[in-house]
Amino acid sequence: MTDYDRGETREPHESPFQTLSRQVAGLQVKDGDTTSQGELYDEPKVVEVIQSMCMNCEENGETRLLLTKIPYFREIILMSFSCPHCGFSNTEIQSAGQIQERGAKYSLKVTAPEDMERQIVKSDTAVFRLEDLDIEMPPGHGQLTNIEGILLEILKDLESGQQQRKKDEPELWEKIDVIVQSLLKISLSQSFPFTITLDDPSGNSSIEPSSKDSDSRYQKTEYPRTAAQNASLGLGEAPSSPQVTNGTTAHVVPQINTTTADGDGDRTTTLEDVDILAGQTYSLPTPCPGCAYPDAHLNLQLLNIPYFKEVVVSAVMCMKCNYRSSDVKTGGEVPPRGKKIYLDVREQEDLSRDILKSETCCVRINEVGVEVVPGTMGGRFTTVEGLLTQIRDDLRNTVFDVEDQEGQAGDSMSEDKRKGWETFFARLDQAIKGEVEYTVLLEDPLANSYVQSLTAPEPDPRIREEEYLRSEEVDEELGISDMRTMVWVN
Repeated sequence: MTDYDRGETREPHESPFQTLSRQVAGLQVKDGDTTSQGELYDEPKVVEVIQSMCMNCEENGETRLLLTKIPYFREIILMSFSCPHCGFSNTEIQSAGQIQERGAKYSLKVTAPEDMERQIVKSDTAVFRLEDLDIEMPPGHGQLTNIEGILLEILKDLESGQQQRKKDEPELWEKIDVIVQSLLKISLSQSFPFTITLDDPSGNSSIEPSSKDSDSRYQKTEYPRTAAQNASLGLGEAPSSPQVTNGTTAHVVPQINTTTADGDGDRTTTLEDVDILAGQTYSLPTPCPGCAYPDAHLNLQLLNIPYFKEVVVSAVMCMKCNYRSSDVKTGGEVPPRGKKIYLDVREQEDLSRDILKSETCCVRINEVGVEVVPGTMGGRFTTVEGLLTQIRDDLRNTVFDVEDQEGQAGDSMSEDKRKGWETFFARLDQAIKGEVEYTVLLEDPLANSYVQSLTAPEPDPRIREEEYLRSEEVDEELGISDMRTMVWVN
């Protein structure tokens, strides 16, 4: 289903979904009406009623459809079916928007009873996991619930048939009962902390964030989909097996288009024939991560950052679905120590400093309450102002609907939460404009991040660097512990 147009009047013979979307989007608050503490507007929502067959008794039942906006997320369609003949009923949700360009994975460390009330939107392609007990809810029907509700549903499914298992398979019953008892304590808020994850290749699921989240409790990571995931979403064909000739896998050399500096035009060669030169742009065909179109363009350029190292800037562009993404990769050996870089922002010129944030870097600004965990934004080569603007836009896109000029966040967001987010964004806007003083911390275990010095090669008084030893857990997470190196002696 494609995004609907806002504010348009209904035309004859339009589909029910278009009518529903436009009517709900066009609802206005009457004079004197207010919303607070999650109350709904006094004006009723528009509900579409459709006659449909009951899958239980095959008589005619009634399906009700309502499009609504979810805080911290986007529009969804609520569906409720009921049959007056046999009493069967069912509820489900579906995304009212398009499949997102990238998949999304959410992680939340639940530490208090109030976290159990956080809202969860789980699409029919998402996988929910309770990491501490290694319990997984596979893709299924869409759900709009909270953490407590989804845990109770898993508990109900595990308890189903336990009495019969106790008689027929006592060993299996005992193993499941251990998990049931542990899950029961978690569901009753008697066992903290625990970690949940929600992984959706369509990008249409979410876990409600909070403006008070800190210490990397809440993480959102976007990732490019694989060919198999695109195929499961109907965006392309399933990947075929590699071609095999004479018992060996065929060797494929990517073609690379280079533009010569003397104006001779484009020429096509292979990677084996190319010396990668700084400042030269190289173009390779690549499958689009958004729509699986095989002829998207991957542009690469090698840049030499003074007083730092060489980095590769890449950009993917798809002419079919208009997908756009960019990333920055650093090269070289893995250093023995990580690095922390402190930048004191005191003047407007500090906002224009170049900054390289690698994909393994954590960004913290304590004065504003900002923390960006590794993997959230990928690699970025921009300015301090550009980095903070990107952080603000990404957060605002998560909390509010950026297409909504009035900044509405859905009917069920309480006034306290709305004011909390408005205060947070006001502080962040002041930091972007340079109206307050603050310190930006870049903590990178691979020392691949950089802040431009305005006094190089002399030390910059507003930049402090600190090296530190990585922990074994960090080395394990980065895959450094699994690396095997060899020393060659002539």
